[in-house]
Amino acid sequence: MSEKWPPCKLFYIRHGETEWSLSRQHTGVTELALTPNGEAQARALRPWLSSAGLSRVYSSPRLRARQTCELSGASDRPEIENDAAEWDYGDYEGRRSSEIRLERPSWDIFTDGCPNGETPAQIGARADRLIAHIKALRGNVALFSHGQFGMVLAARWLGLEVSQARHFRIEPASIGILTHDRDHPDTPIIELWNAASDAPWS
Repeated sequence: MSEKWPPCKLFYIRHGETEWSLSRQHTGVTELALTPNGEAQARALRPWLSSAGLSRVYSSPRLRARQTCELSGASDRPEIENDAAEWDYGDYEGRRSSEIRLERPSWDIFTDGCPNGETPAQIGARADRLIAHIKALRGNVALFSHGQFGMVLAARWLGLEVSQARHFRIEPASIGILTHDRDHPDTPIIELWNAASDAPWS
């Protein structure tokens, strides 16, 4: 077995429901609290995260991610990771994809980005910086973050282009596990993805 084993195992958790996640509005820098249902979703994470043996807990700076982290029992003082913030949607903040496509029928955030917001290259660079940091750690690490950023993180974890992130859908308060193959420690894998917080995943 390679001396690199055991590598870091990243538990990726999207924040719980907010009013805008419910209405499918793009939420980047806007600070929204969890809905009562979102709070319940976050609390439902407790049984799974309490048994994960976490060595580090990180959160996006956004309120909805920090609330989810605290209510899940993972930590009431997570390390804030600015690179884990959601996509900066620029002019598309607060808008729905269906509305945007009335103006730009072929628009795809993962190839086109957002006017006056982040480009795919910029969010890909953020994901790469975060992955380099996480992969230098050992043990089980939790990261509370967001939907579309998480999709990019999953793609880049596997070495895929940002455009391929569209295949990694993430629901509110779901859990994913990104790690490496035990028999091939240099091979990144997704061990679990988009698992509901109220369903067994271990």
